[in-house]
Amino acid sequence: MRLLGINGSLTPSSRTREVVRLVLDQAATDPAVEPELLDLGAYDIAFCDGRDPDGYTGDTRAVIDKIAAADAYVVGTPSYRGSYTGALKNLFDLVPNEAPRGKVAGIVLTAGSDHHFLAIEHQLRPLLSFFQMQTVPGAVYAQNIHFTDGELTDPAIRESCRRLGAEIVRLWRAAGAGDTGPAYPVITRKPGDGVRPTSARN
Repeated sequence: MRLLGINGSLTPSSRTREVVRLVLDQAATDPAVEPELLDLGAYDIAFCDGRDPDGYTGDTRAVIDKIAAADAYVVGTPSYRGSYTGALKNLFDLVPNEAPRGKVAGIVLTAGSDHHFLAIEHQLRPLLSFFQMQTVPGAVYAQNIHFTDGELTDPAIRESCRRLGAEIVRLWRAAGAGDTGPAYPVITRKPGDGVRPTSARN
């Protein structure tokens, strides 16, 4: 299983990166898992301008290809203004709808306090559900008090990372270990019904 950890933070000293990496490490204790960290700050990703995904080149093309090639994901972001980062939103604006369809994803959210906890259910999970991804129940929520000098040291949150890594692998196997068929009904459009095809961009 190719497990891609996505760090939606562009901050060089990212706490989100630390948590996503820990979830990847925990999942990789299973020999079937091939982990990779996608650190958005390390790529020069174009701003989505509405063109077809195939029209992008360079780092943007490389990132889209990584999303498409992965079997499962750890999607991590800090909470900005009660939601996910603009960098993460831009990434998912670039991704073809079908690339993550039916694949498994675990959620990581970091924040300064407990005030942003509900962003997991009200912001992140709906985003992934739009792509018909199968999200692991529960998530990892880490706030500033759980870190010491940039390292996640809170034992309860570290245990949450272990559980999330294990549950991503378990759900991937339960879903058919690579069967990425649609998790929800697919809405098809007829030519001339007034709705552009789902692959088209506005």
